[in-house]
Amino acid sequence: MQAISILSIFIIGLLMTSCSVPSSESTVLLPVKDDPTISFRIWFKTGSQNDPGGKEGLAALTASMMVEGATEKHSYEDILSALYPMAASYYVTVDKEMTVFIGRVHKDNLQDYYPYFIDALLHPKFAEDDFTRIKTDMINSIEKSLRYSSDEELGKAAFYNFVYEGTPYGHLDLGTVSSLEAITLDDVRTFYNTWFTRDNVVIGLGGGYADTLVATLERDFEMQLPEGKTVQPGAPAPIPVEGRHVLLVEKECNATAISFGFPIDVLRGDEDFWALALFNSWFGEHRNSSSHLYQVIREARGMNYGDYSYIEIFPNGGSRHMPAPNHARRQQLFEIWLRPVQHQHRHFALRAAIRELQHVVDSGMTQEEFALTQQFLDKYALHYATTTMGRLGYAIDSKFYGIDGDYIEMFRRHIAGLTLDEVNAAIRKHLQYKNLRIAMVTMGAQEFADELAADTPSPVTYDTPKPEEVLEEDKIIEAYPLDIARENISIVPVEEMFR
Repeated sequence: MQAISILSIFIIGLLMTSCSVPSSESTVLLPVKDDPTISFRIWFKTGSQNDPGGKEGLAALTASMMVEGATEKHSYEDILSALYPMAASYYVTVDKEMTVFIGRVHKDNLQDYYPYFIDALLHPKFAEDDFTRIKTDMINSIEKSLRYSSDEELGKAAFYNFVYEGTPYGHLDLGTVSSLEAITLDDVRTFYNTWFTRDNVVIGLGGGYADTLVATLERDFEMQLPEGKTVQPGAPAPIPVEGRHVLLVEKECNATAISFGFPIDVLRGDEDFWALALFNSWFGEHRNSSSHLYQVIREARGMNYGDYSYIEIFPNGGSRHMPAPNHARRQQLFEIWLRPVQHQHRHFALRAAIRELQHVVDSGMTQEEFALTQQFLDKYALHYATTTMGRLGYAIDSKFYGIDGDYIEMFRRHIAGLTLDEVNAAIRKHLQYKNLRIAMVTMGAQEFADELAADTPSPVTYDTPKPEEVLEEDKIIEAYPLDIARENISIVPVEEMFR
């Protein structure tokens, strides 16, 4: 009875709605007094960049076992049964440099929810049966899902590995089939004890929480996480790209997925970031039919579902409309993603996209394009984070990048203050079209490689009539020189990918 009484007092304290505790080095706080829910984002400063050589996927496997496995007190089945009536859950995202445990619960259910959530982080059981189950799922995700169920995600994964080969970013967060097979349960325990320490955690809390919840989390982590300073590797230094290099993934498929780009040095918050963000929105805003690439390839020619560009990594683009927070990195890339096109259009579509990139790098945006995009982004940016959980995610990213204040408001303010000259100067400084890494998932890769190396013209035909100006421009695009050297083209069978 005494224990219950103490617990009741503790919970009453948690639910007191005084939300004045300021953020600190180890906390990111976003109090929203009238929000009936509480959002957790617990950030550990580790990720797939910390996978040991030959054990790639260890960070993801360890984190997955913490949220999809048993704790010392409860089986995984019992945890799911307990959370279901609360309509609550928790999960984890693992990226190159960030591992973030995410949970959300109505504050009326905090008393029941918190013990399960905190146990997952502090007392994972790392049971043998969970290890076998989750590792098998991860291997299946590579062998069955990534290789054979989504050519778009396969193409992007191939492109990212191509860009960052030889660096800590140069492998799937999932790892490879052989590296996962090499991981032991002792590896998981060692990784947990090394990276999930009290010195390596940042508490992210949002919504209608009480100050006492912050203190409780800090106390629990301080008393129950192991000590341990960590040393991070340096920021990745991708191999400089000289010329255009092509990776063709040979696969029996109905259409060709295309991704290409190159590393850039600009990070969120840098002086030129805002100018590039405006350019990117005009050129290839994700899932925006008014963007330039979309208009050229999808709208005018009907070649595919969409065509986009990015100045920051955009995971799971096939299922998301807005960027996901908590994928902050010290090294970013400029990427163009063409959703699958018919094989007979692959050469033409690649030419069309690179030609459009060349045009804007050489000529810049016009005043009209700039003004329309500036006006558009002022409103559109509000959709980046429409929930407390989303805003909390951006707040954590801001801590990663050393940004003070509300990022969305900062974004809108900087965009509003830009000039056309600043945007075009940033385009000329950071973007180019001569040195590219290109990854394509396609069929008949050898024949296509020969066509690319020979710069064979790629005339296009349509099933429906097109305006005369489109057909006239097509004659220019079909002969646009790609200048790809034969020795810069490699072909990999899909079954060899991520082995």
